[in-house]
Amino acid sequence: MILRKIIEIDEEKCNGCGICITACHEGALKMVNGKAKLVADNICDGLGDCLPECPTGAISIIEREAAPFDVAAVEAAKKAAGGAVEPIACGCPGTMAKAIERKPVAAVAAPLAGEAIEPQLGNWPVQLKLVSVTAPYLRGAAILIAADCTAFAYPDIHRKFMSGKVTLIGCPKLDEGDYSEKLAAIFSTNEPRSITVLRMEVPCCSGITNAVKKGLEMSGKVIPWRVITVTTDGQLIEE
Repeated sequence: MILRKIIEIDEEKCNGCGICITACHEGALKMVNGKAKLVADNICDGLGDCLPECPTGAISIIEREAAPFDVAAVEAAKKAAGGAVEPIACGCPGTMAKAIERKPVAAVAAPLAGEAIEPQLGNWPVQLKLVSVTAPYLRGAAILIAADCTAFAYPDIHRKFMSGKVTLIGCPKLDEGDYSEKLAAIFSTNEPRSITVLRMEVPCCSGITNAVKKGLEMSGKVIPWRVITVTTDGQLIEE
């Protein structure tokens, strides 16, 4: 151990954006439980390439006892990662760059070919944070609780999922707070007849499923519910 400059991350300030992960050329930073972490002193050079990239000012350079910087260890880390530091934007595997080969619209959703798409939204607002627990359209309704991105990934969402349902949308990663308490109040006050959860396949989207499950438990109501997953190339997986 020697006394040298090395980076330090303030977990309270870290928002899990993951920009520093890409900025670190040595691979010394990883996402752990949604926060950036220095995983090995010996592969951090202490020069702070990650420092100006941090939007919240969570990274600083301090002087403390640490293992000497080891170039061989850096190369070994890069080799283990497939020759380069893993580029995970926003700290979420679901945001990794991915090219999607698109099929013609007629092949993706044959029923839409040559037809006008009729809107099926039957309520407003739709954003979960804005919906009143006592909104009259919630009483005894079939409710669709959809992650924001599903509407863009699945082109027939209006006809297949929104028709005949009250639609509530939200993003468990970007929206502040926890939906479970709001959902529990909606379920206990309105006793909906069914709940459909439409989420994306990316890991962070599991938050919307967990919120519904927790909300049901908190409400004490027994309501039929199902989860359907939309893949990033627009396919459906029923859970």
